Amino acid sequence: MTGRMLDERLARWQFWLFFIAFNVAFYPMHHLGLTGMPRRIYTYATETGWGPLNLVSTIGAVGVALSVLLFIINVAYTLRKGEPAPDNPWGASSLEWATPSSPPAYNFASLPVVSSREPLWTANGREPTHVMGLSVETREGLVTTVLDAKPDVRYHYPEPTIWPFVAAIGVWEWLMWSMFSFQGLLWGMIPPAIAFIFWYWPSKKEVEEHRQVEVQP
Repeated sequence: MTGRMLDERLARWQFWLFFIAFNVAFYPMHHLGLTGMPRRIYTYATETGWGPLNLVSTIGAVGVALSVLLFIINVAYTLRKGEPAPDNPWGASSLEWATPSSPPAYNFASLPVVSSREPLWTANGREPTHVMGLSVETREGLVTTVLDAKPDVRYHYPEPTIWPFVAAIGVWEWLMWSMFSFQGLLWGMIPPAIAFIFWYWPSKKEVEEHRQVEVQP
């Protein structure tokens, strides 16, 4: 599915409405806090004098909600009548804008060479545009040294599996359990540890395929 550009006019209205409403909603809270207003109380006595600023803050919150509604309308309009997005519509400098629109699942068919903080703005014809020497038959990455970024190791990526998802669920379970129980801090490590072991443990098929494409020195 090709990406689409949001309507710029609606986007500008949404931005300024959100910017103004956000400050209207939250700036009065600083003054209310300095005057001693506590949090998490649904109503306050009239004698406190906090009513006017709370009303201003409420108006700002309504404005924030309206700006979000305007954004949703913009997205719905874009999905139906939006213009197709080019590859890099704003001329950005970072690598996430180097892929086509919409980006493929693998992002880059070959790893790009990065020689500056703005790789898409740096023109240097003496350097290759992509990393050389990696296998074209299996998924590999290049590991470099920490200080000098010199090529060090060719890293073989494992095949896609369900274990990263299982590991994420296990880490969430561990963190939630450890919040309420000291035993959870210890026993909760077991499920994600098992998932990480299965994730990183190479299968015989993967090892054999990797050995077949290895370049002997």
